[in-house]
Amino acid sequence: MLTNIFCLKISKFDSCKLSRMNFEQLYSPNPNFSNRYISPEKLFSYLQTNLSDYVQEIGRSYLDKPIYQLSIGTGTINVLAWSQMHGNESNASHAMLDLLETLDKAPEMKEDLFSKIRFDFIFMLNPDGSERWTRLNAADIDLNRDFHNESSTEIKFLKKAVASKKYDYALNLHEQRTIFTTDGIHPATLSFLAPSENEERTITDNRKKCMAVIGKIYDHLKELIPDQIGRYSDEFYPTSTGDNFIKAGMPTILFEGGHFVDDYTRTGTRKYYTVALYYALKAITELNSDTEGWEKYLEIPENQETHYDIIYRNVKLNTDHECILDVAVQYREIIEEGKDEISFVPFVMEVGDVKKRKGWLEIDCTGKKFVAATKYPKLDAPAEFTIED
Repeated sequence: MLTNIFCLKISKFDSCKLSRMNFEQLYSPNPNFSNRYISPEKLFSYLQTNLSDYVQEIGRSYLDKPIYQLSIGTGTINVLAWSQMHGNESNASHAMLDLLETLDKAPEMKEDLFSKIRFDFIFMLNPDGSERWTRLNAADIDLNRDFHNESSTEIKFLKKAVASKKYDYALNLHEQRTIFTTDGIHPATLSFLAPSENEERTITDNRKKCMAVIGKIYDHLKELIPDQIGRYSDEFYPTSTGDNFIKAGMPTILFEGGHFVDDYTRTGTRKYYTVALYYALKAITELNSDTEGWEKYLEIPENQETHYDIIYRNVKLNTDHECILDVAVQYREIIEEGKDEISFVPFVMEVGDVKKRKGWLEIDCTGKKFVAATKYPKLDAPAEFTIED
């Protein structure tokens, strides 16, 4: 009888089909946050209006903005996650919003997940940097390199949250640049890491717990976005958050959202980041600190640094002698006052022989004219030139 009533209440989905659908088939982005840029004030308002029963303020930023933690679930497995430790990495905030949006349309799936875990999610740990769309906080401190010094206000609240209870797992959620691929061809749309606990990169039991979860995520995603899942470098960083948390005994999994071809606003990345978040939580419920299948992690190809956004090939400069070279360009992301979405400004990164790198866009300038105010493109400056026939 309950199943029949449930079927009648669902207008968008046939509940019988819904029960057989995977999370990725149900995926629904939160319509209130369609841009890659998330205004902190808009997020705060949304959380207070729609999720007030689940959120609490756990601290204030350098510029006195609130830092909110959402807590959901009644299970015995404790999981902590945090987004936008780097302010210009919004995909994880989107992923949490989209996760809740999607699960609201699949109440049975939602109940199954959150009856097994208690999930604490810190939204926008660095709201000052998020507002300015910068990696650093308002005091120009990288929170992810401030574990020991505690020079930033915000890192103290994260460490206090970690100390508040015994967490079985933590998810350290980030994004990476468009320069990374899995094989020199396909973008590293998502990369994962079980961080090292020491310079020797010893595979400890805690690392195996992380690897087992990542292996299960990989099993799902490799069919959805083949050749686009990477493994982040496990070099040990003595001052970083994830490395120190796992060193202290808390299994900590790094997520890195990356490039999706022809999608600089990362809507595709956003979708699969959300899918990965769901399957990470599901894997955590299934494994419950077991390490079964951890070896699968080692099958994931390691990130390679192979690409620029644009490479202009065979550019003939306006010099007294013949000078033909390549010009590599990378976008910088900025938020301009009064705009609600980021802008992409091309900067010159390399000039000369750039054959060791590829471009997501490559332009052959053979027989074309280089038009600029200067004879040479200036490194680390806006790409203020045109190529004309």
